[in-house]
Order: sequence, then C-alpha cells, then structure tokens
Amino acid sequence: MKICKFMFALEIQHRATKPYSTSQLHRLPLPLVLLPLRYPPRSPILHFNLQHLKPDRGAFLPSAMALVLHAGKTNKNSFKALIAAEYNGVEVKLVPDFEMGVSNKTPEFIKMNPIGKVPVLETLDGPIFESNAIARYVSRLKANSPLYCSSLIDYGHIEQWIDFATLEIDSNILTWFRPRMGRAVYLPPVEEAAIAALKRALGALNTHLASNTYLVGHSVTLADIILTCNLFLGFTKLMTKSFTSEFPHVERYFWTLVNQPNFKKILGEVKQAESVLPVQSVKKPDESSKQKHTDESKKEPKKEAEKEKPKAVAGEGEDEAPKPKPKNPLDLLPPSKMILDEWKRLYSNTKTNFREVAIKGFWDMYDPEGYSLWFCEYKYNDENTVSFVTLNKVGGFLQRMDLARKYAFGKMLVIGSEPPFKVKGLWLFRGQEIPKFVLDECYDMELYEWRKVDISDEAQKECVNQMIEDQEPFEGEALLDAKCFK
Repeated sequence: MKICKFMFALEIQHRATKPYSTSQLHRLPLPLVLLPLRYPPRSPILHFNLQHLKPDRGAFLPSAMALVLHAGKTNKNSFKALIAAEYNGVEVKLVPDFEMGVSNKTPEFIKMNPIGKVPVLETLDGPIFESNAIARYVSRLKANSPLYCSSLIDYGHIEQWIDFATLEIDSNILTWFRPRMGRAVYLPPVEEAAIAALKRALGALNTHLASNTYLVGHSVTLADIILTCNLFLGFTKLMTKSFTSEFPHVERYFWTLVNQPNFKKILGEVKQAESVLPVQSVKKPDESSKQKHTDESKKEPKKEAEKEKPKAVAGEGEDEAPKPKPKNPLDLLPPSKMILDEWKRLYSNTKTNFREVAIKGFWDMYDPEGYSLWFCEYKYNDENTVSFVTLNKVGGFLQRMDLARKYAFGKMLVIGSEPPFKVKGLWLFRGQEIPKFVLDECYDMELYEWRKVDISDEAQKECVNQMIEDQEPFEGEALLDAKCFK
C-alpha cells in the first residue's frame, strides 16, 4: 500500500463504553507509532497532528488541551507550575489581562476556587487550586518526568522538602513580608519570631546543601522548583546580602537555580534586595476628619463607591506590586562633601595602621554640616545576663536598620567579660538629626538612650575613634563583640 501521509497516532481499542478522559489518556501507556493514515479508520483513532506534539520532550498534550493558569504575571506561586512546565515540555498559558482583586472576584473564578485565591489551573477535567498541587499535576503530565525520581525513597524525600519549603521557609517569609506591605498588622515580636524561625530553617538547609548540589539526587526536582520560588520572595524583597551571607550554601544554591535556563525564562533577571522593605505606617484619621468623611460619604455614596477598588487577596493571591514611595527627605538635603560609600570602602579595606589610615581618613572626609554623629546606650543593660541573647539582640537591631543603609554607618559594642553586658553604639547619620523614618519604623530605637556627639570635645572625639577602631579594653573593660553596620 502506498503511504501518502504519516501522522503520530495512538490506536485505542474500542472496548470502553465512553471515551477516555484527558487524565485517563495520561495514565495510558503511550507507545507512539508511525502508522499510515487510513480512511475510513477501522477502529477509533485519536490523531495527534505532528505540530501539536513535542515527542522529543516526552509531552503528549495537543494545543487544544493547553492548560490555562489564572494568576498575575508576578505571582511567585504561579512560577512553580510555569517552571515545571518548561522542564516537562508542557504548554501552560497565563490567562491574559488578569487583574488581582478583580478577575478573581468574578462568578466564573469563584466557581473554580470558592475562596478566590490564585493561582488556579484550568484543565479539561476541571480546575485545580493551591500552587503546590498545580505544580505536582504539571510535573506528572510527563511519563518518567525528571522532576520526580524513580525510587520510592527519593519520592518521599521530594515530598519532604516540598513540605519544608512551605512550612519552614514560605510561611516565615510571608509572616515577615505581609505586615511590611500593609497587608497585616505590624507587630515587632511576631516579626522577630518569624525571622528567628526563618534563620533556623535556613541554617538546616545550609547544612544539607553543604554536601548536596540539589535537594534530592543529582538534578533539579519539583522540590527545588518550589523551594526556589519560595526563596525568591525573600531574596528579592527582604533578605539582603548581609542577611544571607550567614548561609553561603543557600546563596550558592539559589543563584545556581535562578540562572538555570528553565528558571530564567520564567523569573527573568533576579536581583537581591538592597534593603528590607520599610514598614508601611497606617495613619489614623483624627475625629474631625472622621466626621468630615462621614458627612461626605452620606452626600456622595456613589462617588465614593466608584473610587473604591477591591484589595488584593492575601496568601496565595498576593501579587500586586507596592505603590511607588515618595522620595526620602534625606535625598532632598543639600549635597555633602562626604561620600558615605567612600568612607565605608576605606573602613573595610584598611587592615593595618588603622588609626593612621582609617581614623584620619574619616575625619578628613567628615562633613559636620551634612552628617551628624550619635552615641547610643541600651537602657536595660541589667537584663543582658546571657551572652548569646545579648548578641542576638544587637544583631536583630542591625538587621532592622537595613532601611537606613544608604544614609548611615554604625558600630555596636557588647562590653564586658561577664554579665550583665553593656551595649553601646556609635552612629553616623545623614542630616543633623536621627532620620524620622528610622525612629518611626525601627522599634529598637526607643530601647536606647541617644546623645549627639560634640566633636569640639576632644574626649568625645577620642571615644568616637576608639569605637570605630574596636579598641580594647574599651572604658576599662574587655569587648565581648563588636559589630559594624555599613
């Protein structure tokens, strides 16, 4: 018989009383064979046009079965399925013009996910919500997918790290992130506990990655995709270099993964946060403004309704970018002859003759009109009875000062060889006063007594020198530790 045209075909014997569903087809053994096209067919044949197949990548979804993902383009939870699709050669399309707070409120969306969260994957067999469930579904669309290892123990380890990525990493990052975006009440003790729990998790992860390139086995699995997407929010919004430098193997792992072609195609260029997002303070209206608002709302209810727009749903639905912030008042000050970054470089690069090079260089650069120096002392030194707790307290303070990194330099000394330990500091701030946004947003500031340095007083000037230099003994006592904010 002369073969006129070849197509890939899966010959399905007509033994079932109803057609195979999409999910049943995925579970069938799929020995694709080249068959001559016959008319009329002797048995029901599902024909796959060659242009709809990606046999070299093992994916058997024709274009008519393309999966549709409902989420915004910047939603880190949608990235999980999109990256998994790249590895499996599966086509997943983002729904166009998705608007958080609008698209996910429609009756059609609520029918797919009753609580209105994103992402939601639309398949021919019905919708799937929850990002990890969607990523698992996409990962299993390919027979023998590399995203799931073959052995049972490897499968268990993949699921183990997915849970770890969700419960230990993602939940703590979100607890840190949401209040700073104005999506939850900012409570400093809650944030401090979340950061501590996150550091504990990153420490455990760092230990595992010290001897492993990937979480499971020797190639990327679904666990790596989910963990990296969860770390993505932390690295780009909260975790500065000074924070992540404590976990070098996690750093190596993250930057290795986000630069893999399949990751990079979805994530684009990834840049680490230079400072922690400042807390968005909510101003409470006074009584007169409340009354005025009430009167206006009675007069113009329709106008007010038009102005209001639905807010983004929290949790998996968070993908709206923060509104542009007004320019920092410190950027509007007259130019200063002191370039803060030059001083920081001089401090970091001076290894010998510190007094003659770094200290002298500081006073040569210092601009008393553009900058001010401040001493600080912890108010409750009698409580500093445990060394590691005291050190963690100071470390947490410096972490929360990240919002001022562009405008400040600081030294914090923990003084004493035995408890109670004293905590004292020296800070250089842009401007003549401690920046208001620092006082408003870093709650630690009120735990210290602040005193402006009088540089005309030689004793105070010498104290500045000693604190910059970490001179020991300091005020007649040994130094337990000295930390620098730069």
